[in-house]
Amino acid sequence: MAKSYSNKSVFRLTTKSCWKKLVLALSVSGLVLVSHSVETPAHAQASATGKSGLPLPRFVSIKSKRVNMRVGPGKQYQVVWMYLKPGLPMEIIQEFDNWRKVRDPEGNEGWILHSLLSGVRTAIVNPWENDNARGMADLKKTPSNNASISAKLEPGVIARVSSCDSDWCKISVEDVEGYVSKNKIWGVYPDEKIED
Repeated sequence: MAKSYSNKSVFRLTTKSCWKKLVLALSVSGLVLVSHSVETPAHAQASATGKSGLPLPRFVSIKSKRVNMRVGPGKQYQVVWMYLKPGLPMEIIQEFDNWRKVRDPEGNEGWILHSLLSGVRTAIVNPWENDNARGMADLKKTPSNNASISAKLEPGVIARVSSCDSDWCKISVEDVEGYVSKNKIWGVYPDEKIED
């Protein structure tokens, strides 16, 4: 029998002003305050190299329990988001000094100090899906559509990515490991391959 897992953040929008939204996300490990929500999934594979010598764009994850996202690359800039969920995947799209311009799973962009980000690869299940019934992702025992299901993952579940081929990623959620279709997660490019 397949288990159902959820470590998701439940997003509720309230209008603060016509240009700014406040998103309150309740999650297993904390509260996330965010502003300005845009749905822009990442589809581009790395095409440039940043000053760090690493490819741009690229995926990383949040390392700390408390991470501020700012409107510009420096502590003097206003904080527009606060993340309290370690492991949340982020896409680095630009570099400036020790700051990284990132995009989160909701499409929001801002600057985070590089030391608050980790190279550990994670992914989030169907962050664009609000309906749990339609947004569930099957965690398979083997990378095949015909494989048996180990678990059902709700939208917003964060998983650690071990490897990916052209269609499937091997992930782990808590103590359960299996394979999920790439088109069900955000945090890996469609044509990206990751070796174990």
